[in-house]
Amino acid sequence: MKIHRINAGVRWSDITVYNRTAYFVEVPDADLAADIRAQAEQVLGQAESSLARIGSNKNQLLSATIYLTDFDNLAGLNEVWDAWFDGNTAPSRACVNAQLADPRYLIEIAFVAVAGESFDFPETN
Repeated sequence: MKIHRINAGVRWSDITVYNRTAYFVEVPDADLAADIRAQAEQVLGQAESSLARIGSNKNQLLSATIYLTDFDNLAGLNEVWDAWFDGNTAPSRACVNAQLADPRYLIEIAFVAVAGESFDFPETN
């Protein structure tokens, strides 16, 4: 099986897919002055777009590693996170306190998901 990289660059690819398992990371990209709830909503909205690109959806998430700059933001994150999922479909999750690349980021999430059966993999490495 080939490794498929979507929007591959020198430092990262937007999404990497191998054997129908997809890996991608989302950070806030719209309003970096927003509070944790708004930044979490941005990140989860971007995740939905990334999942759609690979013919998948949030119910196909396998795991999420959440990086927070301040654990005082955990309650706000959890509010948004809990509302985002339908019933008991949340993936495995880890939450880590970390310093992020941009000091305006309050959150970053690394996702692992199942790519959809209908996803047409490009012929790239």
